[in-house]
Amino acid sequence: MRDKETLKQEILDAFRYRHATKEFDPNKKIPEEDFRFILETGQLSPSSFGFEPWRFLVVQSEELREKVKNTAWGAFGKLPEASHFVIILARTKVDTKYDSEYLQDHFRNKKKMPEDFMANYLKRIEEFQKSDFNLLEGDRPLFDWACKQTYIVLANMMTAAAQIGIDSCPIEGFNFEKMNKLLADEGLLDDGHFGISVMCAFGYRVKEPNPKTRRPLDDIVKWV
Repeated sequence: MRDKETLKQEILDAFRYRHATKEFDPNKKIPEEDFRFILETGQLSPSSFGFEPWRFLVVQSEELREKVKNTAWGAFGKLPEASHFVIILARTKVDTKYDSEYLQDHFRNKKKMPEDFMANYLKRIEEFQKSDFNLLEGDRPLFDWACKQTYIVLANMMTAAAQIGIDSCPIEGFNFEKMNKLLADEGLLDDGHFGISVMCAFGYRVKEPNPKTRRPLDDIVKWV
């Protein structure tokens, strides 16, 4: 078994290797088992209260890729060259409000919570949404809160990819309303249960990036 210091170095090497790849090699495709591994790291990511408020659209259809490329300016240079392209959706207020049918099903049938425990758990979620984070005024606060959870997924998938030598590029370069309309027209938002959060392209770099630069650790860490 590898020692702790070796493992730590391998993880740091992956973080140093990862960069926002601007140009992918269209002739190199990610093996199916490798991309499934990346998706599983997203699946296993943590979420607040264990909601798992996400869905991953793996866009391999050339027709849909072309539509996304022409709708989202941040994706224009990544499609169709990227081996795999993922749109991460977040659940809307319809599913994430404390009394939603989704949460009832999720905790009862997926998490297998006892009824009395689930009732108390949902009451705690209600207090959190109403008082702690004030998430119930309008539709956007709860949706934005769910989107925050998807960024945990995004980071884990990109890091996992880097650990096995696969490149990635996170993409926020799109008009929110236009992308949601495109996806809704394609029947991918389940009649308002989902909205777009973020996108990510995966593949293999064409050229090596410039050296990674970051502010010194002492600049960004304060021990108190």
